[in-house]
Amino acid sequence: MSQNYDQLIATVSAVREDIERAETGNKAACARVRKSMQEVKGIAQDLRKEMLELRDSGGKS
Repeated sequence: MSQNYDQLIATVSAVREDIERAETGNKAACARVRKSMQEVKGIAQDLRKEMLELRDSGGKS
């Protein structure tokens, strides 16, 4: 499996507790969630590029 995909899943899983805290009004947790979502955005973009390269190479790693 793709390293970027694994990193994406790990990042999303790690932020779950902060999301729960943010929903109860914890402002620091809100900031951590926003930071984590920026990381998710970057990882998703890297994964997208990886998939385009895979497509263009004919499916060979």
